[in-house]
Amino acid sequence: MKVLVFNPGSNSLKFALVEVPPPDPALVRGRKLISGVIEPINNSARLSFDHPADRKSEGAPVRDQGEATERVIEHMRRQPEFRDLDAMACRVVHGGGRYDEPVIADAPVISGIEQFEDIAPLHNASSIEVMRASASALPGVRMLAVFDTDFHKGIPEIAWRYGLGFDLANECGIRRYGFHGISHKYMTLRYAELTRTPLDQTNIVTLHLEGGSSACAVRGGASIDTSMGFTPLEGLMMGTRSGDIDASVVGFLMHKKKASAEQVDRWLTKESGLLGISGISQDTRVLVKHLDNPRAKLALDMFSYRVKKYIGSYLAALGDSPGASAVVFGGGIGENTPLVRRAILEGLDSLGVEFDPDRNASVIDREGVISRDGSRIQAWVIPTEENLLIAHEAALFLTKQA
Repeated sequence: MKVLVFNPGSNSLKFALVEVPPPDPALVRGRKLISGVIEPINNSARLSFDHPADRKSEGAPVRDQGEATERVIEHMRRQPEFRDLDAMACRVVHGGGRYDEPVIADAPVISGIEQFEDIAPLHNASSIEVMRASASALPGVRMLAVFDTDFHKGIPEIAWRYGLGFDLANECGIRRYGFHGISHKYMTLRYAELTRTPLDQTNIVTLHLEGGSSACAVRGGASIDTSMGFTPLEGLMMGTRSGDIDASVVGFLMHKKKASAEQVDRWLTKESGLLGISGISQDTRVLVKHLDNPRAKLALDMFSYRVKKYIGSYLAALGDSPGASAVVFGGGIGENTPLVRRAILEGLDSLGVEFDPDRNASVIDREGVISRDGSRIQAWVIPTEENLLIAHEAALFLTKQA
């Protein structure tokens, strides 16, 4: 089965044409025939196109995600591999309480997803533009939405319910939904495969660390808690997002600065996190080059400290019979920044994680163990493959429907 995957971000559009064998629910398999990205989504955008016979990077100015989608499909049509396309699958960040598994993205579904834009404004609108452009450019091709919230649908109520008034929360649909589920699920399935652990015995903490970051506690191969909540703002400190913060700060800033709710939301989502603390960049690759700058160092230390705290809390949530067997790093920071991984893992010996600095320094952008032999809880790096997992989920769904 050939699946065209679109993975829209707030300012980028990743894509891949994936050939998927008959799917096994516990094993993610697929071959990326073509992949690439358009970023940033504006008049200075560039299209990076990775194909064995056509690897290039060129200017591709676009107005929005819809036009970026049209550009990608236009390039894809020139490739022989694009013939006999079976489906298109698009990552959607927020499915609310309505969508908890992949679904055919027809007009009513797209309208339903649009209703959640107010709680995922940086992401859902992008996915809607991609799906509408795909429907127009690829008539007759089956189109699916695959949700980041899907993996977290089984979180128990003690973890998803906030301490907000019971009736008010129910009326407004306020609860922990969780995000990055596609990435957390991939890391879970891949860890189980690599370690030959039955999925129903896989108890780990997964860390998706990049511009948007989150932690997840996995018991029996299923998410039981995660750091992001009602929106992707809660939890870890991120590239430009504050993460956990006293809710009263919102009202205080509105009063103190005579600011609107929209302005405060912008401060918290666009001007905080690594960027807001360092005053330099949201990119850890840049910040590690400025460790002599006190604010850059503080930003990295804060980021690492908050991840360390979540690891501790999720190891506690997973208990000790049998408890967690590993902490797994994925995402751009988790896969490529040993300095940050070191700051996160050092000092966790008493919790069972015995960090190995030499292994850590040597594992960059590849799978590998970064804990010592004999560590009760291992530390792994598993580069996340969201596009493969999206194609895998789409193939599973379509196979069941056949």
